[in-house]
Amino acid sequence: MARAKAVRQTDLVLISWSQNPLVSRSPRRISALRVIGSSFPCSDRLTVGTPLRTALVCLLNADSGFKIVVWKQTSGISGYVLLQRKR
Repeated sequence: MARAKAVRQTDLVLISWSQNPLVSRSPRRISALRVIGSSFPCSDRLTVGTPLRTALVCLLNADSGFKIVVWKQTSGISGYVLLQRKR
């Protein structure tokens, strides 16, 4: 009888971001997030209030293996980004 192989699941990170509308060129900051699977090694950089750039630099690092699947700006000061890593 053949053995069934477990299918490796993908890791997903959904980040909602916003900017301060009262300060021009304010940095985009994480306003909410959801991780499905694992965000290792970037878990410590994924907290509400931290700059989006800090999280993206870590997640898009070649060692992490994440790629941007969707980037959508929902208004002039907010949006979301979905990243995926296939194991």
